[in-house]
Amino acid sequence: MRCFLGLSLPDPVLDLVERLQDEIPVGRLVPSENLHITLAFLDDQPEYLLEALHQELSALQAPPLQLELRGLGVMGGKNPRVLSAEVTPNAELTRLHQRLRSMVQASGIELPRSRFRPHVTLARFGPRLQVGEQQKLQQVLQHYGGFCTPVFAVTQVTLYRSTLLPEGARYEALVEYPLNPAPA
Repeated sequence: MRCFLGLSLPDPVLDLVERLQDEIPVGRLVPSENLHITLAFLDDQPEYLLEALHQELSALQAPPLQLELRGLGVMGGKNPRVLSAEVTPNAELTRLHQRLRSMVQASGIELPRSRFRPHVTLARFGPRLQVGEQQKLQQVLQHYGGFCTPVFAVTQVTLYRSTLLPEGARYEALVEYPLNPAPA
């Protein structure tokens, strides 16, 4: 089963992000039900490893998060593949990411080394943007680069299933793990 760990966005933040997406005239927009912050992409995993991960995550103790989205970014270098809303750097989020990576690895799932860049993917682009599309993307970045949400609370980590379909991926929440601080 193809899975990932992520953070869902509260409805008021989703509304703001959807309004921003209405202003993006280029690329394939991510459907609102797929908007999230990825913490760890697990790829295809057998059921027994996902069950081991569930056992690990059932013991998760981490404080709820206070996050905000601020600014836009592109990923893919000279040939952008993704337009995203960036998550403001947050020490608690970084600690949660590191703790989750450790729990994933303890369950027997191998993770590639990668830089953690928390974001919400807004739109995806094909292998090469045409000149007109590049100009539209630059206009979006200039005009909406100051995009910002109010600070919002995140109170759970979600294990999602990702099903690849011809029209794009479909995500389904499988299990939610509450964020609770460790008892004193």
